[in-house]
Amino acid sequence: MTGHAGPRSNADGATAGASAASSAFDHALESLRAGEPILVHDAADREGETDLIYHADAVTPAAVARLRNDAGGLVCVALGHDIAEAFDLPFYSEAVDHPATADHELGYDDRSSFSLTVNHRDTYTGITDEDRSTTIQALGEAAATPEATDFADEFRVPGHVHLLKGAPNLLAQREGHTELALALAAAADQSPAIVVCEMLDDDTGEALSPDDARAYAERHDFAYLEGRDVLERLGNATRQ
Repeated sequence: MTGHAGPRSNADGATAGASAASSAFDHALESLRAGEPILVHDAADREGETDLIYHADAVTPAAVARLRNDAGGLVCVALGHDIAEAFDLPFYSEAVDHPATADHELGYDDRSSFSLTVNHRDTYTGITDEDRSTTIQALGEAAATPEATDFADEFRVPGHVHLLKGAPNLLAQREGHTELALALAAAADQSPAIVVCEMLDDDTGEALSPDDARAYAERHDFAYLEGRDVLERLGNATRQ
């Protein structure tokens, strides 16, 4: 008498889930190396947002168009803490002497990662796809060769590209998209300059749901990661 296979055990299910997460993680690193975007959802109990992420070097005008059309949030460049320090970039709340910078009560973290806003000096208004691409790619180059970069000579403040300053110890200290993205860039052997932009839902105006973000990733063959997958692989990462 031939038997039939019973339900898959919990152990088998966990193994399959771990394998899928590992495959997605490897796909994400390969994508960053190839200049392709990835998607990362932080956590339901944090911001609950999925960011569309590129390495700064790969942000062409077409990539800026995708960020503003397909994502729709704020286009930011996250810089590693050591790079930001080398360029004397402060946290915004420390740079601005105004009462509104005090007593932040963020529901998802102790502080914001925002630093200054910049345009490259070769741009005109700074907001066009071409201008933002110029600024972002220059930030990627500057992060790769900080010793050869005079930041004030190359960039002006204020501008149309928002800078984020990573935590000194990355994921060991903070688990925001800034640190998740920088940790992934480091794991992919890319310089610590990476673009993040929140994905919004055109119908509701809210953050795009993880299900819809995953479906978008599948349609375009982009890697999709949950923040917990990154933390499990890179939670002790401190390299910047």
